[in-house]
Amino acid sequence: MGLILNTVKKGFFWSYPRTSWQWDVLCVLILVFIFLTPKSWFENGGFQRRQMSQNSPQNVIVLSANVVGAQPDRGEIERRVRAITGRAELQVTGVRPQRDSQGNVIGYEVDIR
Repeated sequence: MGLILNTVKKGFFWSYPRTSWQWDVLCVLILVFIFLTPKSWFENGGFQRRQMSQNSPQNVIVLSANVVGAQPDRGEIERRVRAITGRAELQVTGVRPQRDSQGNVIGYEVDIR
């Protein structure tokens, strides 16, 4: 029991010498984690795919205020999104302005389907 606890403690605190085989095993385990971890484990932001009530996937596109102008209407935003994505059949289902700390509009989150 003491040998196992000692081994786990050394591995956790990374106290093996740099030229040991244990050091190499720990480095390989870290590399395996980095390269084999699914990307979906790290997606927590608001720019993920969401499911709508009609079971069709919905995407979120972020547009800068410079791209669509100072006060665009929904038709202008839809036209710009179609031009950017190259998808003439898409529908804009929602537009949310994004503001900086002073309250100025810096961009728009556009829900498309």
